[in-house]
Amino acid sequence: MDQLTDLKAILHSKRANIYYLEKCRVMQKDGRVLYLTEAKDENYYWNIPIANTTVILLGTGTSITQAAMRMLASAGVLVGFCGGGSTPLFSGSEIEWLTPQSEYRPTEYVQGWLRFWFDDAQRLAVAKAFQQARVDYIRRSWDKDRELKAENIFADDSAIAGALDSYTNNLASAEKTGDLLQREALLTKQLYRYAAKATQHSDFSRDHGGTDLANGFLNHGNYLAYGLAATTLWVLGIPHGFAVMHGKTRRGALVFDVADLVKDAIVLPWAFVCAKEKMTEQEFRQQCLQKFTEHKALDFMFEQVKQQALNPPLPQGEGRGEG
Repeated sequence: MDQLTDLKAILHSKRANIYYLEKCRVMQKDGRVLYLTEAKDENYYWNIPIANTTVILLGTGTSITQAAMRMLASAGVLVGFCGGGSTPLFSGSEIEWLTPQSEYRPTEYVQGWLRFWFDDAQRLAVAKAFQQARVDYIRRSWDKDRELKAENIFADDSAIAGALDSYTNNLASAEKTGDLLQREALLTKQLYRYAAKATQHSDFSRDHGGTDLANGFLNHGNYLAYGLAATTLWVLGIPHGFAVMHGKTRRGALVFDVADLVKDAIVLPWAFVCAKEKMTEQEFRQQCLQKFTEHKALDFMFEQVKQQALNPPLPQGEGRGEG
């Protein structure tokens, strides 16, 4: 039990590491979790500090032993299988998460979530609250990020400020989830256009299967955000199927809802900046993880999900304590 406690001493919201691994074997050796890479003349072992890790993404050419999975479960690390570059192998597939099950986790959050979830109007109100938090996070993180400002990306630029203000003003009038999704798609296009212009990607077009650096980095960074979102929901004990926006056709859609809280603020601009600098995938990943930590992305996800679970907003026109 002492060993188990030590592995969970660092709260998930404060953990620093996400790993994407490919062409290696993950194994347990001498009480540690390692990944083994095979070179021409010798093999190399690299330690994974599991007590300070939130999620591990296993890409192409990977395998993992049962003993390693047992230790990862003891430390509360989520493991996801994905395609090359941390994106799905096929357009219709999704990451499959292996979540530790021998766990005591809180029940108050899932109970609070389910109290509002079956009411369409309340679910829409929570979706709107998530979108407002998303906009506020973009403004806040862009405004204090000096590196982004050096790349000519500003939260108070007239184009971006106007797009965010318009989106916020239109949230209240959305009458169903479909309205929100349409307005969200428009905002995202405006953000793509702005970041592409600031980084001289004049011919950019969003294509999830695109082979250019910007599209590849967007895919890769989004899946890092999905890992953080899945970790948040697992720790709080809320099943991924109880989405507030994306849930019509995607079984794990709440992961996408929660990841959207930080994707546009961090992944989107840095995908374009790193593509302009011709960075490698590993360099881009390190930049994303640094910004996740700098802007406390995981803390923000926990804060928002807990707030909506325990104190969700009432639908428009209703007030607390009435009736």
